[in-house]
Amino acid sequence: MDTGQARPVCNTLRRSLLIGALGWSAGLARASDAWTERLDDLLPTRALLLGEQHDASEHQHIARAVVQALAARSVLAAVVLEMLPAGSTSAHMPRDSAQPQVQQTLGWDERAWPWAAYGPVVMAAVQAGVPVLGGNLPAQQMRPQMARSELDGRLPPAALAEQQQLMREGHCGLLPESQIAPMARIQIARDLSLAATLQTALRQAGPQQLVLMLSGSVHADKRLGVAAHLPPELPVRSVRLVAGGQGAGAGQFDAHWPTAPAPSTDHCAALREHFKQRPPGARP
Repeated sequence: MDTGQARPVCNTLRRSLLIGALGWSAGLARASDAWTERLDDLLPTRALLLGEQHDASEHQHIARAVVQALAARSVLAAVVLEMLPAGSTSAHMPRDSAQPQVQQTLGWDERAWPWAAYGPVVMAAVQAGVPVLGGNLPAQQMRPQMARSELDGRLPPAALAEQQQLMREGHCGLLPESQIAPMARIQIARDLSLAATLQTALRQAGPQQLVLMLSGSVHADKRLGVAAHLPPELPVRSVRLVAGGQGAGAGQFDAHWPTAPAPSTDHCAALREHFKQRPPGARP
């Protein structure tokens, strides 16, 4: 699921990511060899969008390998993360900063995004002297976006309809129809926030450098996500990491990188249980 309402399934997601992170050492060398070679087909560019499936642990392995490969080429200006709210930054932190210090500085939310899964990606950037930037819309700003009907006009009608359909599917058909458009507005607002952070980072980057964004795959879709809110003249390349080949042809991406299947998890069951306890639309 790649929506602004990921919390209902975060406990299940957290367990899956923690289990997958146990295989980090074994998978890292394989990921580095297999995926960094594919970067040549995507470079040069100014923005590289890496769209992952959050519960596929190999995707975080690949993200770390990509960070390391780009940093080694001295082309990586910054890493923008969906997993952090806009305003979070590791800029000016020493390369030898300890993990707890980095977590504290970034205000990392362990409940939503397990450090065991994403910490190695963050630390690879910090150790390379590359700033990690939060790009997501802060949680307290999400609900007000639901009433902002002007956000509907930020996407072409066909893309907006597709974004709204993804809301239906991502919430397993459990949301009332009256909430589909408001929920899609949250997603659009999140994409706008990510796009703004990316552009700010690019203004501080060298002319031959790029900014890497790591996010869920819908944010990285060039027709629906962040790229739709970037200047049309900006060179942008987007990759979808595809666990088990599922959805390999979906969305608009420059490349699809297949990976091993993700753990089999019934996210809809978790969401149904959540909605039993808190009906859709109920205030927290």
